[in-house]
Amino acid sequence: MKNLNMNILVTDGMEKDAIEFLINQGFNVEEKFYPEEELGKKLQNVDVLVVRSATKVRADIIDEAVKGNRLKMIIRGGVGLDNIDCEYARAKGIEVRNTPGASSDAVAELVIGQLIVLARFINMANLTMREGRWEKKAYKGVEIAGKTLGLIGFGRIARSVANKAKLLGMNIIYNDLPGCVVDDTDDYKCVTLDELYKNADFITMHVPLTKETKYMIDKDAINKMKDGVYLLNCARGGVINECDLLDALNEDKVAGAAIDVYEKEPTPNMDLLNHPKVSPTPHIGASTHEAQKRIGTEITEIILGKCDKLGMNLRQAL
Repeated sequence: MKNLNMNILVTDGMEKDAIEFLINQGFNVEEKFYPEEELGKKLQNVDVLVVRSATKVRADIIDEAVKGNRLKMIIRGGVGLDNIDCEYARAKGIEVRNTPGASSDAVAELVIGQLIVLARFINMANLTMREGRWEKKAYKGVEIAGKTLGLIGFGRIARSVANKAKLLGMNIIYNDLPGCVVDDTDDYKCVTLDELYKNADFITMHVPLTKETKYMIDKDAINKMKDGVYLLNCARGGVINECDLLDALNEDKVAGAAIDVYEKEPTPNMDLLNHPKVSPTPHIGASTHEAQKRIGTEITEIILGKCDKLGMNLRQAL
């Protein structure tokens, strides 16, 4: 197929088959990370920008980009859009999209895995065994069957977590955010945040990072929770106040925490990472072969759909 003269910049990586597909269809695809001071100028000659979480697309970058009068779309390969000034981009005529359904099961499986890790001290037992220490009596855990799991936010990922946890014998309660659209269900109980804090043995976060959710889990919220609660955050860094969480871990108010996302990435709080009650992972919620393939496929469909809207009749030409 002839060159379409349509430039796509992929800054944070993308599934190889999807890249090859786009190239084979005649798109010009560049895979390269650009620092913030260079990105805006680069985007003056780009039609579609594809990012994950590392690239931050702020207003000043958008202002520089629109000088080229080319940038039509920013696609976030994943769910969270807090690294993009979405409203500002849209006000400048740039469409912003994400791939919300592609990684739901991948993130949900990580949550379930970490839930069991916390309950049974798997992370610490693994570490001390490697250090030659046999600490069998130190790791008396809890069973998750019969325990109450509280989900804050009830979108696609949270619903997948709930379905999996129910099969493991857990009781499910949740608190949803306004505007979150999910299927009606009688299987799980919607409760107030205070009720969730009071009754949940395990609490997992599933909210975007916004002005309203910033530090929604702080000292006051933690004090309302059960003694010995377990906290999990595979959503967005910043929805939990990390300093308050550390204090609660040190005071045994929180029995354990599993953290996949951080306020500062890729340089998170090392006191949190090294705490013996914390099971940390480096933002790998969507990092499965299957999820990345689905994300890549969804990105190509978004780009093809954009071409259709632009009158390129690309699907007919393929």
